[in-house]
Amino acid sequence: MYSVDKGYVESAIDPTIDIFAEIEKLKRQKNVILLAHYYQDADIQDIADFIGDSLGLAQEAQKTKADIILFAGVHFMAETAKILNPDKKVLIPDLNAGCSLADSCPPEKFSTFKKQHPDHIVISYINCSAEIKALSDIICTSSNAVQIVKSLPKEQKIIFAPDKNLGAYINKVSGRNMVLWDGACMVHEIFSLEKITKLKIQHPEAQLIAHPECESAILEKADFIGSTTALLNYTKKSDKKEFIVATETGILHQMIKSSPEKTFIPAPPNNSCACNDCPHMKLNTLEKIYLTLKYEKPELNLPKDLLESAKKPILRMLDLSAKFGL
Repeated sequence: MYSVDKGYVESAIDPTIDIFAEIEKLKRQKNVILLAHYYQDADIQDIADFIGDSLGLAQEAQKTKADIILFAGVHFMAETAKILNPDKKVLIPDLNAGCSLADSCPPEKFSTFKKQHPDHIVISYINCSAEIKALSDIICTSSNAVQIVKSLPKEQKIIFAPDKNLGAYINKVSGRNMVLWDGACMVHEIFSLEKITKLKIQHPEAQLIAHPECESAILEKADFIGSTTALLNYTKKSDKKEFIVATETGILHQMIKSSPEKTFIPAPPNNSCACNDCPHMKLNTLEKIYLTLKYEKPELNLPKDLLESAKKPILRMLDLSAKFGL
């Protein structure tokens, strides 16, 4: 899939140092941009140079002038940064920060699936491996997926991968009948409709807002559906004071910062936990970011032919997003 140079062995960090100050100093010295997804821990979001969803992060990675990109996210995000910047050094704090959705779409099986639908083009959600991107015609994010699908002729046959829930939502709102790969995100598939219903009874004025990766039963009950950025912007503009948020809990940090007078309740999963965290996203820590900056490792690399093949559908997405004003 991709190669990495591990480079350093995690060791104890001097407890007397100001790790926030040291990270800032290393970023300046080495001309590093730290990109972080909304699902990262609050401390990581607060030291990032840019915080965003997958579309915003890809756009920022495309235009950066930094020498080094340090990606506080999961592996497919770092891959996307490398694809857009083949000559830059791309670092990732934890090699085990994978993605259940990306892993649900093995390239060999998807290649066979694609061959079974030779008259279809492939639109793939950005939450996929570089190999899946290379097998795709257009990449999309939850911010632009509906607009991209609607921009294509109605007679155009489409395979949508890897998220079946996002694909089903797009089919519903666009009137399409895309062929869906059977993949899903572990975080967005385990929200409990029963527990959310009980929360709504306890908080009758609260609005349920949900990411389109959630299952249809959750989306049908939602007052608003959108990408992480769209959810954040909705809570900023809404005159409502309470929200039940059905997506990864990291976004609540930005919601609270933007609207401290409002109440944000994480939608509960169907297990004993009170909220729903992505275990992969949460593998990144301040300590790992510091060590990665210090040693400039682990570094992510991709084969040249894969870089070139995967770049074309990403650039097509970015061009379409610019056309749509996204």
